[in-house]
Amino acid sequence: MKVLVGLLLAVSAFTVMAQNYPAPQEGTWVVRDFRFHTGEVLPELKLHYRTIGDKSGEPVIIMHGTTGSGAGFLSPTFAGELFGPGQALDAKRYYIILPDAVGHGRSSKPSDGLKMKFPRYNYEDMVDAQHRLVTEHLGVKHARLVMGNSMGGMETWIWVQKYPGFMDAAAPMAATPTEMASRNWMTRRLIIDSIRNDPDWKNGEYTTQPRSAQFASVFFGIATSGGDQALYKQAPTRQKADELLDRRLKAPYTVDANDALYMWDSSRDYNPSPGLERIEATVLAINSADDERNPPHTGVMDREIKRVKNGRVYLIPASENTAGHGTTGQAKWWKDELAKLLQSAPRRGQ
Repeated sequence: MKVLVGLLLAVSAFTVMAQNYPAPQEGTWVVRDFRFHTGEVLPELKLHYRTIGDKSGEPVIIMHGTTGSGAGFLSPTFAGELFGPGQALDAKRYYIILPDAVGHGRSSKPSDGLKMKFPRYNYEDMVDAQHRLVTEHLGVKHARLVMGNSMGGMETWIWVQKYPGFMDAAAPMAATPTEMASRNWMTRRLIIDSIRNDPDWKNGEYTTQPRSAQFASVFFGIATSGGDQALYKQAPTRQKADELLDRRLKAPYTVDANDALYMWDSSRDYNPSPGLERIEATVLAINSADDERNPPHTGVMDREIKRVKNGRVYLIPASENTAGHGTTGQAKWWKDELAKLLQSAPRRGQ
């Protein structure tokens, strides 16, 4: 009986947590004859999205990371920390938009049928599609905030320079406003090459998923995320390290190999650095001190943020409780800083 009561209380607590903000609404918009930066045209580009809150609220656009979708933000560690009453992005005050990027989630992607004939999109295409979604379909003329995590953070850096008058504030997370390079690109290319070099890939015309996609993704995740201190805490012995690795290798992997190849390849020409002086929004760049993909000790972020006239960096200190590149996925580390940004950023009109 005690166990049953405990389970009922746990379910009740989860339900309360899940209901502390309005239920997400989903939709899909079809763009006709969408032209990619390569000149390729897709007759129908599906853009899936979720919204939380009423359209009368101040618009906030939040973009997800590679291989993810907008649904990933509907978690206790993100939405549960941000979207509830009195929280930084209270859904009774804000109109929150969570798009699935091109090639991700329920938006158009290679596995829908075109496979390797799908247009070779990049981050600029993602941002252009998102801008059209929120302006043409959702009717948003001006946003209070544009933000994103990891790939979404890089998209945010593109947003603020490509559409400088569109938002009051921006919060790119786990991203650096410089050319894709160094370990970050080298490890991404290893995923791409692993898939392409797999005999089972068959130039994208496989009937069974090539196993290399999962193996390379696990390798990438361990090499470039998790945090040194946190991983040591989880796996201080070889036995525990093997157990952790085996769990990840045996975990369900549902990403299509062609989709994965396109997802990682889409970062190939990312480089917002030339346009930093064009940024008009108030920018809060949120990074973690143990981010393996964007290590702060290179000095790159400190150098580039000086070119953003209304920009500053918030660096989350590393500890055994942070998760390296994955730290910013937990809003508890930066929600107070985000609240300060929204309180102080001037409203620049529409």
